[in-house]
Amino acid sequence: MAEYRVETAVLEDQTLTLRDLPFQPGDVVEVIVLPRPVPPAERSRYPLQGTPISYERPTDPVAEEDWEAAT
Repeated sequence: MAEYRVETAVLEDQTLTLRDLPFQPGDVVEVIVLPRPVPPAERSRYPLQGTPISYERPTDPVAEEDWEAAT
């Protein structure tokens, strides 16, 4: 069976009106009403892009006590 989709809004009186459907009078159809998913807010793929970076003592060793070979 062919699928026909239409997007419409619920009216103030909580009704829907469908017009100009591609079916013949007397055709049996199934009606399923689903809410349209709301797209997630437009988020930057790289939220920290353009954020200034500063390093405090960039040449100091990091976690030197965790290295067994250093002792």
